[in-house]
Amino acid sequence: MRVLHVFKTYFPDTHGGVEQVIYQLAEGGARHGIESHVFSLSPRGAGREERYGHHTTHRARQDVYVASTGFSLSAIRDFRALVPTMDVVHYHFPWPFMDLLHLARGTSRPSLVTYHSDIVKQRVLLQAYRPLMRHFLGSMDRIVASSPNYATSSPELVRLADKVRVIPFGLDRATYPPADPERIAHWRARLGPRFFLFVGGLRYYKGLDYLLSAVRGTGIELAICGGGAAADSLQGQAEGEGNVHFLGALDDADKMALLTLCEAFVLPSHLRSEAFGVSLLEAAMLGKPLVCCEIGTGTTYINRDGETGLVVPPADVPALRAALLRLWHDPALAARLGAGARARFDAVFQGDAMVDAYAELYRELARR
Repeated sequence: MRVLHVFKTYFPDTHGGVEQVIYQLAEGGARHGIESHVFSLSPRGAGREERYGHHTTHRARQDVYVASTGFSLSAIRDFRALVPTMDVVHYHFPWPFMDLLHLARGTSRPSLVTYHSDIVKQRVLLQAYRPLMRHFLGSMDRIVASSPNYATSSPELVRLADKVRVIPFGLDRATYPPADPERIAHWRARLGPRFFLFVGGLRYYKGLDYLLSAVRGTGIELAICGGGAAADSLQGQAEGEGNVHFLGALDDADKMALLTLCEAFVLPSHLRSEAFGVSLLEAAMLGKPLVCCEIGTGTTYINRDGETGLVVPPADVPALRAALLRLWHDPALAARLGAGARARFDAVFQGDAMVDAYAELYRELARR
């Protein structure tokens, strides 16, 4: 079976949560006899049938990038050529240009979409886009939500509940590099014996301005791993704070070293653009206690308050500070919650379980 994943960007150009999910599905699908392909745009230009791991990527040249959306004239031609060679087309929402690709695809194929997030930031543009979006979602054979939390709290998913199936995201530990002793020693020397960690894009919805305010004056060492549009303003906010360390974007080897060393993982996202939180999964996989906000999404499907970590209201600096201080000063609590996070990961978020569920869905659609 040949499955085509479609998203606006992919490895190695970007390293976000959606890209990681596609990678896990593409690599894991091989044991089901699934030949996975990924179609995306790239500022590097076109590149057809390039191998990435055990799957194949197809890049179209990105001509314009506006309002978090890439556009490409050549992509329409390239996509129309690819679709007839596939058994199932798997879209990853949101990417408005993808809706146009679907309309222009020519040959029809069974199709599903993983609904990664509501559109939160572009509220004005959403008004114009909504008719196209609803036509696209309504044309899908299946819509997959990553958590029951999101399936019942997203207006668009509630509206199309008869098409929705919940398949939680999962990770395969074997797809990550082992923590390298030299990198562990490097980061231990740089960051000291104790620190909390954030990993992710420095974006508007990540709540990092609240996190910086929460750790100010506490003595908690905080490492922030990632790059993005908000980097300059956040570094300006933290200027003079010796306990905050901006590490920039790092590769998986460094990320695994940092996750191995940190005492707790913090994801202070305060808006629904954070639909799941793959970085929370990565930390849970390594048995770290978690801190996140209750925003009605998958973050609190991963992190259960008092079982795997602590959950606080969004954009609430005093509550976030109290949670961080509680873990910082109570290592026994942190250890118990970390063990709970690892146990929940093992029980619910194994990569094999996600891949198996999607493989069965692909087969179901292909039989039609």
